[in-house]
Amino acid sequence: MPPHQPDAYLPSLPAHLNGHDGSNRSRHGARQIAADTDLEAIRLWLAEYAGSPHTLRSYRKEVLRLLIWTTQGLGKPVSSLTREDLLAYEAFLASPPLTWTDATLPRHGPARRLFKGALSPRSVRQAVGILSGLFNYLVAAGYLAGNPLALRRQRGHGLARRATVERYLNQKLWHFTLAFIDTLPQASARDRQHYERVRWLFRLLYGAALRASEAAQAKASDLYQRRGRWWLAVVGKGGAAGDVPISDALMADFARYRAFHGLSGVALPDEPTPLIMSIAGQTETPLSPTAIYLIVKEVFRRAASALADTDPAGAMTLRKASTHWLRHSSASHQADAGNDIRHIQKNLRHASIETTAIYLHAEDDRRHADTTRSA
Repeated sequence: MPPHQPDAYLPSLPAHLNGHDGSNRSRHGARQIAADTDLEAIRLWLAEYAGSPHTLRSYRKEVLRLLIWTTQGLGKPVSSLTREDLLAYEAFLASPPLTWTDATLPRHGPARRLFKGALSPRSVRQAVGILSGLFNYLVAAGYLAGNPLALRRQRGHGLARRATVERYLNQKLWHFTLAFIDTLPQASARDRQHYERVRWLFRLLYGAALRASEAAQAKASDLYQRRGRWWLAVVGKGGAAGDVPISDALMADFARYRAFHGLSGVALPDEPTPLIMSIAGQTETPLSPTAIYLIVKEVFRRAASALADTDPAGAMTLRKASTHWLRHSSASHQADAGNDIRHIQKNLRHASIETTAIYLHAEDDRRHADTTRSA
């Protein structure tokens, strides 16, 4: 098979190592893929990245390392790996034996040298994050019963449990918030200005997954088109630059906000107008991060009061919510929709894919549903 194919360098495996009878294979529920061996399933996962050569090379390298270590070192298929096995694999990555780092090994092909030396702690975390993405995919596909990396302890935490983000709104609360915003007063010019500001602010923070500080410093000139699609250039935490995809719906919301302030629907390429204008509606002055935070908190507080009688638990969540919850909600909803974790990582400008993995809730949802279905 040509080298550019996703599975070009994956080794063939004997029947007892192909995963057909793996101990972690899912035997119940609807299967989303037809694969019945580990290699077939892994090839499907890699095929998802055929359009991203750099990502494909990185993912294929990590899978090949795991496959060779698992089948040759442990004598078991990938679909039989346990949490204990993967703890041992992390230790292996941090200190591979000389037979794996031999400089005389070829640079290409199945028998090539897979390590130049021991991986740094950050590289180990990245490798494990990629493999966790693989296992999440195989669980979602109904191929595996569970992700053996789900219990991995996060740095800085004493509990051996998978970290997940809790500060986010589920779809029901997010749509309730949007509906509540549409009930805000619009009788006076000041009321209307506040309504339009809030309407746009919430959609921007959520739609672009921005921090309050990023939204405050964003200008119309930071929006640009590439191949007919809109993007927002963002300078985020620590001065890290990135770009965020902007939907046509969000651009329409921006055009509506601009039109309210007497501006053209589409900004000029070098236009310095802020994406969110000051309280007074001054087109040259941005809303400050503090003002953004306070406006969002007040809207959530009022939305919570409106929800308290019918959904006390939801109201309690809204009372705790803030600007960062909108960023978390955006990432969580992207993950729930099946977006590639690498794409979400870029959208949030995370340095590590492991940070992004905390937004993967679907596996927990399935586990809860399976556990309580017969209760």
